[in-house]
Amino acid sequence: MNMIDPTQYKLKCVKTDREFADEGWMLDDPQCKEPSLVRTVYQKRQIEVKSDDYGLYKFADWLPVRRMLEGSAAPVTYKSEALAARLGLENLYITLSGYCPSRGATMTTCSFKETEAYSVCARIDERHADKVLVVASAGNTARAFAKVCSENNIRLLLAVPYDNLSALWFEKPLNPCVKLIACEKGGDYFDAINLSNIALKSPMFYAEGGAKNVARRDGMATTVLSAATAIGRIPDYYFQAVGSGTGAIAAWEANMRLIEDGRFGDNTMKLIVSQNAPFVPMYDAWRVDSREMLPYGAAKARRDAEPYIGPDAEIIDAKVLSNRKPPYSLAGGLYDALKASGGDIMVATNAQARRAKKIFLETEGIDIYSAPAVALASLIKMKDEGRIDPSACIMLNITGAGEELMFRGKELHYLKPDRVFPLAPDAEQVIAAVEAMFE
Repeated sequence: MNMIDPTQYKLKCVKTDREFADEGWMLDDPQCKEPSLVRTVYQKRQIEVKSDDYGLYKFADWLPVRRMLEGSAAPVTYKSEALAARLGLENLYITLSGYCPSRGATMTTCSFKETEAYSVCARIDERHADKVLVVASAGNTARAFAKVCSENNIRLLLAVPYDNLSALWFEKPLNPCVKLIACEKGGDYFDAINLSNIALKSPMFYAEGGAKNVARRDGMATTVLSAATAIGRIPDYYFQAVGSGTGAIAAWEANMRLIEDGRFGDNTMKLIVSQNAPFVPMYDAWRVDSREMLPYGAAKARRDAEPYIGPDAEIIDAKVLSNRKPPYSLAGGLYDALKASGGDIMVATNAQARRAKKIFLETEGIDIYSAPAVALASLIKMKDEGRIDPSACIMLNITGAGEELMFRGKELHYLKPDRVFPLAPDAEQVIAAVEAMFE
């Protein structure tokens, strides 16, 4: 592991602009009294991109990391020909995070969640070496963190909905330093978050932090760094499907750094983010211009977010997009990002996403997950409605791809839960159980 000077950046509170040193694992500004994200401010205003041999850490100048872990891969950006021609777009660039060696994409979990995991785990300092990292996930994030922590001997507790366990596949058995708990059938991502929060009441554990962790956001921001450095400029449009919106927030933050760099233009990308109907809580708030999320009952949310179970089901294919408590309202959150960029929230149905997935496979030759298919469906819709200039420079963030190729000829190993808890778990039982797992 190559060590990096941790003084290469400071933290800045979005709400107050106060800058302060990162004391190791700070998720917010202790002096700020209102909900706000903190951002990284890097010493290097102009990024020096390293060779591909560095994997994700080719962008280390703008990552808040203390070391470089083995096995990472960076997103890959290329100019589309077949899909662009099919849609009638002149400057469509695809940023691919997944497994497609012919395109140079080598993320073996097939998801851009690897960008988060390799950045977050490389931020961990020595003060947390004896504690256990806790990550709640709808599936892909858990798979990425499990891979990184297993290969680097980092103790990890995952909390995942039982209905999403099929996402926890791996090429080889995991290091026993990785443990898994699940909320019972019928639960969703929010139930997994609740379970992880109970575990965090024990001093043995510490929170990864989700959107509040600057390493997670700056890791995801490497998709935009990949695009801008490959294209030579900041794109005009950025398309991505969102569950929490953290990736879009990260894209906005990367955009601001690129403007300050001075070599990639001074435009702000229009962030076009998409949700999978009928699970559209951020879209509902956005369409009435509400900074605050609207009421969304737990029972309805769980039903809308259930895994796909039949051709007539009114539930989402892209179950990773099912976050009931996204970082939408707080200072520096998705609402601010959309306002600052002149962006919009779109909605795609299961049928539209399935059609988009088929089109991508036919044109680009790569299978993609349902979430990026939702993003592509929104791009298709905007083009068909005449809402986008065919000559505009467009970045399509394909956040997961290549699973069919990755699976070919392999025997997969699935991570099984060490314990399954009810949707209304007893806190003392949860704490006792998770502590025993790591004794």
